[in-house]
Amino acid sequence: MIFQYQNKYAYTRVILGSALAWARGSAACLNFNCLLILLPVCRNLLSFLRGTCTCCRRSVRKQLDHNLTFHKILGYTIALMTAVHTIAHLFNIERFYDGAQSSNNTLEGVLSSIGNGDGDWVNPIRSKHETQSSICFTTIAGVTGVVITLALILMITSSTEFIRRCYFEVFWYTHHLFIIFFAGLLIHGVGRLVRGQTSESLDSNRYEDCHNKYTTWIKTKGKDGNDDDDDDDKCFMPSFEGNAPMTWKWILAPIILYVLERFLRFYRSQQRVVVIKTVSHPSKVLEIQMQRRGFKMEVGQYIFINCPSVSQLEWHPFTLTSAPEEDMFSVHIRSAGDWTDNLFKVFQEKADNPPRLAVDGPFGTASEDVFQYEVSMLVGAGIGVTPFASILKSIWYKFQNEDHRLKTQKIYFYWICRETGAFAWFADLLRSLEQEMITSGKDGFLNYRLFLTSWDSNIAGHAIINFDVPTDAVTGLKQKTSYGRPIWENEFSKVAEAHPRSTVGVFLCGPQALGKTLQQCCHQYSSMDPRKVQFYFNKENF
Repeated sequence: MIFQYQNKYAYTRVILGSALAWARGSAACLNFNCLLILLPVCRNLLSFLRGTCTCCRRSVRKQLDHNLTFHKILGYTIALMTAVHTIAHLFNIERFYDGAQSSNNTLEGVLSSIGNGDGDWVNPIRSKHETQSSICFTTIAGVTGVVITLALILMITSSTEFIRRCYFEVFWYTHHLFIIFFAGLLIHGVGRLVRGQTSESLDSNRYEDCHNKYTTWIKTKGKDGNDDDDDDDKCFMPSFEGNAPMTWKWILAPIILYVLERFLRFYRSQQRVVVIKTVSHPSKVLEIQMQRRGFKMEVGQYIFINCPSVSQLEWHPFTLTSAPEEDMFSVHIRSAGDWTDNLFKVFQEKADNPPRLAVDGPFGTASEDVFQYEVSMLVGAGIGVTPFASILKSIWYKFQNEDHRLKTQKIYFYWICRETGAFAWFADLLRSLEQEMITSGKDGFLNYRLFLTSWDSNIAGHAIINFDVPTDAVTGLKQKTSYGRPIWENEFSKVAEAHPRSTVGVFLCGPQALGKTLQQCCHQYSSMDPRKVQFYFNKENF
């Protein structure tokens, strides 16, 4: 098969040289990566796989948590292969042009002159007056290649972290150019610009035997006056054809899967959502409690919210702060950009008649596995505490209902905030949980630490004066607030010492820098002996 492929494109390589291999090799890589890139963003598919993989090993399920990282790697790989493919074809076009300008005394010139009337050509430049630009901007392959490349450049540049954080709308709208990208990809190969010998031509003109006899090539069998029996000894003019487009075979299935995903999400987003209550908390945090028929969730899951009064097209993800045991679901939204600022204004202006919301989800996250560990360490930074609100509420209900299926024996909860007001909306839940654990005789089940990172001398002095008071001066809880950032080496060391033979799940909803620190601590404090303490790092990604 390889030998046949090499023979088929032997004469094409005479004109194009090594750039042909670079172009076709990068095209094969592009097909494979484009096959995969839509799958990590099929959120319903991932949620389904997460649910069906509960009986699988923990390491298998954890790979689903890296879906966005995998999506980004595929995107960068596609960008790299596109650059290689484009540069290789620019060399090819230049070689095509040189071949068209060659005289008929050379093999390149003879090959370039083939197929003027019958379409058996190998060189798409059919006239010495044609230029390289005519290939780039008048052929199907050239036009779609330019469109695909421009769409990809816009998608990649608008996906940088700075753009996503500061100008999310730019990222959101520009990223939908993937529709144009895949449409162009489907028809890119229809022009069949790069051609190889036909099967019949390979029988009558083998490159090894005939490439040095190009001056005596016979145009058609039987025209030289000899019998057909003598034709096997002669070299006939080769004819060429383009391969049928192959890209659609790679990307059609994931496109169909993604379209079904979008239809499902659209159907769910059209279901009526009733806003039953809104609460404005300190530090510009808005709590929205909702109901939707048939809504079922697990702890730590998230939903996408659209508010047509703010934007018809924008959807933003928010972690659910309610528990599965409740008859409603809720989110806490912190004002952190144009969309959330406008959402606040709309809800304030229409307090008696809340604006219509569309909800898509829920979707699974790493936090779903929190009750699969004997010991769990929950780390939330700022509004990143929201998935753990759902978990702690669920624990509260499990204690009330005396649920004996609860596998978790101990939870360590860390909340890191910059402002004192940020503790207010969550303090009531912790206070209720404190009381419930004392009542049920499990006051040692939850160990929580609150860290205030932005504080001045007045707050510190007030905390020192009230050090002997039973409740904390900032939160009103029995657990005193710590000032500054946690020393994670000390925290992991204490947990490892307290649970020398346990499996500890570390869950984070917070910045990347904190994630790297926690991941390093997980490796550092996990025992080499699999029978002793093991830390497993899990981070929220959506």
